[in-house]
Amino acid sequence: MPEAVPTLNLQATPDGGHCAVLGGSWSAARLAEPARWCHISQVLADVVTKGIVSWDLRAITRLDHTGAQLLWNSWGRQWPAQLQWHPVQRTMLERVAHFTTPAVKPARRSAWQAFLHLGKLLWMLWDHAVGMLVLLGQLLLDGLRLLRAPGRGPWRDVSGHLYRIGATALPVTALVGFTIGVVLAYLMSRQLRQFGADTFIVNILGLAVIRELGPMLAAILIAGRSGSAITAQIGVMRVTEELDAMRVMGIAQGYRLVLPRAMAMAIAMPLISVWTTLAALLGGMLAADVVLGVTPAYFFATLPDAVEISNLWLALGKSVVFGLLIALIGCHYGLRVKPNTESLGRGTTASVVTAITVVLLVDAVFAVVFKNVGL
Repeated sequence: MPEAVPTLNLQATPDGGHCAVLGGSWSAARLAEPARWCHISQVLADVVTKGIVSWDLRAITRLDHTGAQLLWNSWGRQWPAQLQWHPVQRTMLERVAHFTTPAVKPARRSAWQAFLHLGKLLWMLWDHAVGMLVLLGQLLLDGLRLLRAPGRGPWRDVSGHLYRIGATALPVTALVGFTIGVVLAYLMSRQLRQFGADTFIVNILGLAVIRELGPMLAAILIAGRSGSAITAQIGVMRVTEELDAMRVMGIAQGYRLVLPRAMAMAIAMPLISVWTTLAALLGGMLAADVVLGVTPAYFFATLPDAVEISNLWLALGKSVVFGLLIALIGCHYGLRVKPNTESLGRGTTASVVTAITVVLLVDAVFAVVFKNVGL
């Protein structure tokens, strides 16, 4: 036989007040019905808002832990002033009240605690900066070692990383670059058309893509794609204790792990930057032809005069710096991973975020330092 639905009614008392009379089945089976749960929760909230202090539970046919917990939470986790119940209901409610964890309000952070937290953040920043400086110094020493004995260098590792970082990234960078070029051309065409300056789309698009967007898009994509892979690869070596085995066997981690990745990234990033720039220019050129009628022939003829070659050299130089920074940051966080999967996930996430942030900051520095170059 199905259980009766839970009910709640207000009845007047002789002293002029009201008493909340509960009936039916206050069980998980009945309260689990979405419509019933919403109705009962709303009615309980309304009754509590009215300040009802008298409750009668004797008409309830069944009360389990779910119903008892609902009532206890509705009462603000304290007993009402007047409560009528059966002994079994009293046992159930007292058990729920005993085992319910009191709500803990988050303590407000004092000024001293905020100061200590700031100090902790600054110390972490200093620790990472020192670690990056040590890694950079070790990279320079490993580079000198490679110059003294190039025949014994890790060229096979460099070749493998160059393929994984560069060749496999060409499709996604071309797609993103082409799309960005199309979008920029469409947006600029709406503004240039108002002033009859359709032909200047070559100047704006060429300068923006060659000098800034090409290297930036390539660096951000590689930071998210290959930078995270570098951190994950080295981090897994920490989890599987391969790094400890290398240390025991006397294999230099910087020479075998950091140097090949840094070299491959420094070589691949300028090439990927040029590839992304060409894709963006192609997309912008096709969009300009469709929207403004600027033919590809005019685009090719005007671009060398509109954009000086120094912008291209600046973009290539930035790309080399971006590649080295992405590789160093990926290796830095990979070597700091602890032998557990949680640390591996945190390190990979921090590597990507840090790499993209550093790329943006360094690009801003380049823009300020070389503001008079090629303009």
